[in-house]
Amino acid sequence: MGISSQDLKIITTLADSAQVGIVGVPPLKAIKAIGTRTILDLDEAIVKQNIEETILYLPRVYCAILRTVMLNGLHLDLDAIIIDVGPGKCDAARHVATILSDKLKIPIIQTRNNDQQNFGTPLCEAKMPLMDKMQAICTGVQRPTTHDNHKPCVPTAGFWGVPPRDFSILRYFPDTTHVFGWARCMENKTPDNWQLETMTDNAIPTIFFGQSFCAKTAMAKHLAARHPKGLFLDSDVTTGNSTRAKVQAFLELSGVS
Repeated sequence: MGISSQDLKIITTLADSAQVGIVGVPPLKAIKAIGTRTILDLDEAIVKQNIEETILYLPRVYCAILRTVMLNGLHLDLDAIIIDVGPGKCDAARHVATILSDKLKIPIIQTRNNDQQNFGTPLCEAKMPLMDKMQAICTGVQRPTTHDNHKPCVPTAGFWGVPPRDFSILRYFPDTTHVFGWARCMENKTPDNWQLETMTDNAIPTIFFGQSFCAKTAMAKHLAARHPKGLFLDSDVTTGNSTRAKVQAFLELSGVS
C-alpha cells in the first residue's frame, strides 16, 4: 500500500488555502496531490511550546522527533496530516497517527512510501555547511521534483543518520561532510531503501547519529562498531555541551579541520 485513491481524494478536495502537515517522507503521489497548498513538516520544531506537554499522550522516553510531531499536531491549525507509517519511517509513527486521530478532528492519513524511483543524492555530496545541506534535504521532501545539480566534493567527514531535532549539532562538521543513512534516502525520495540507508564510506571519519529512543540507533551503533573511523552518537531533545564536545573531539582527533 502506498496511498489509497480515497485518501488522495481527501487531499485533492482540500481548500486551496489548506495547511497540510506531513510526517516522514510521504509517497510522491501524496506530495503531488497536495499541489500548491501549504506544507508543514511536523518532524521539525515549529511551535514554541514545552515538549513536556506531550507526556499526556506519549512516554517521556520516546523519540524526540515523534514527540515534536505530537506537539505540532496539537497546536498548529492544520486541515489534514499525512503520516508515513511504513518501513520508510517507523512503527512508532503509526502509534502517533492513531493517537492524533483520536485527539484531532481532521483527516489523519496513514501512508506507506514504497517508491522506487531514484532521484539521486547530489546535496548529500555537495560542499556546503551541513546545517544548510540538511535543511535543504528536509525541505526537498515537500517537492515532487529533484534538487538542482550540485557538484560532489571530496569528503573529509561523514554524517550517518536521521536529521536531528536540534540542528545545532551539525554546526561543528566541515562543509566537505558527506551525508549518509536515512537522510540520504530522504533526498533520493526512497525512504524505504535499505541498501542506500546502510551505505557508508570507510575512508572518512564518520559520526553515526541516532535520535535517542529511535529504533535506528541500533543500526547506528552497529555500523559505527564496524567502521574503522566511526563514532556512535545519540542525542535527545537538545544538543548538550557533552555531545558537542564529543563531536568536536572526534573530528579534531581524526584530523578533520
